[in-house]
Amino acid sequence: MFYLLTLPVKIFFCILIAFLFLPFTLLILPFFLLRLVIKAALLIVVLPFAFMAAFIGIAIAFVAVFLALLVPLLPIAFLVFCVWAVVRLAARPAYPLIPNP
Repeated sequence: MFYLLTLPVKIFFCILIAFLFLPFTLLILPFFLLRLVIKAALLIVVLPFAFMAAFIGIAIAFVAVFLALLVPLLPIAFLVFCVWAVVRLAARPAYPLIPNP
């Protein structure tokens, strides 16, 4: 309830302080605009490098995940290769049919 009694005083002092600081804010405004222009120029220069770094990072992560999934399957692939090689060596050679003249 007390804040309702002090509300007019609070509003008055807020408006007074706002009017006192208005010239200072108007003096600082060009510097804020200059900061915005410099940040925009820096963003235009740095953004392609950031995109390249992100693309390279995603590619490296993709290769790492691919290898992490592939490496446990290498022993099974080696066994399959050994069985294929033994079957191929043990098979009879195929002789081509000689056509009748």
